[in-house]
Amino acid sequence: MSARDQLLVVIDPVARRTDGESVRIAKDVLSAGAAVRLCLPDGPEDFAKALARRGARRLVVIGDDRALLRAVGVLHRERDLAGCVLSVVPVGASQTLARGLGVPVGAVAAARAVLEGAERRLDLLVDDSDGVVLGDLRIPPVGASAVGPRDSAVGASVRVPAGGFADGHAWLRTCQSFVRTLAARPSRPAAADGRSPARLRIEADGVMLVDLDQPVAGVHVSAGHGGFAQVEVRPTSVGAAAAPLRVRARTVTVSGADFRYRADAVVAGPVRTRTWTVHPKAWRLTLPR
Repeated sequence: MSARDQLLVVIDPVARRTDGESVRIAKDVLSAGAAVRLCLPDGPEDFAKALARRGARRLVVIGDDRALLRAVGVLHRERDLAGCVLSVVPVGASQTLARGLGVPVGAVAAARAVLEGAERRLDLLVDDSDGVVLGDLRIPPVGASAVGPRDSAVGASVRVPAGGFADGHAWLRTCQSFVRTLAARPSRPAAADGRSPARLRIEADGVMLVDLDQPVAGVHVSAGHGGFAQVEVRPTSVGAAAAPLRVRARTVTVSGADFRYRADAVVAGPVRTRTWTVHPKAWRLTLPR
């Protein structure tokens, strides 16, 4: 029997408590198609030990987005992420991240994808404290109310093609001119949800996009763009969010007064500075063919 047909199935304790029926269905489907070894960790420490002892077996996590994040985080910190093909069967209240990555909805469909799917290499955002981001990073951490919908911005976006940072930074003059124009205007005292706009210094590949004198309504960073992160900064202007600045970069640094951020399903901080770096094709996830 090949290693592909031997699975270590780690069932997150939250999934066992919240939706035991979906867990049972997933186990039945997986057991019908492969040799399954079950592991029922009681907490994060047992979870990490189970991953370390998987041997040649393929790793399958049954759990919610936090269980998926925990698995990738443990493998990254153990410097074993590149050597592991990870599979996930989403079970639990939080499944947005897994679905966004392409994992099927429902225990049966997700379990069949584990057995019949193919691995896909995905980019990873890693911060300077060794934290990982699989999908989206947002500042402030509570999303749409502070940042606003994508189609609500006024004016045109500043778009920079991949590799723009190597072309003499010609694009930067456009961004800086745009931001100086906004900074010359009195900014609104509060964001749409009543909070004061954040004052942050935001740098992409070492080049400053926004400084502390220009309040911002929100920052959004996402991985998975061919080795680059997509960075969107929404400055504030009089009475409304201004047109967003959008660039692609390999590193993003945010600094300023203490701020919190939402990395996938987890709110972190407060911190005064944090740098995120794209690791291209750093991890492997089993997805439907």
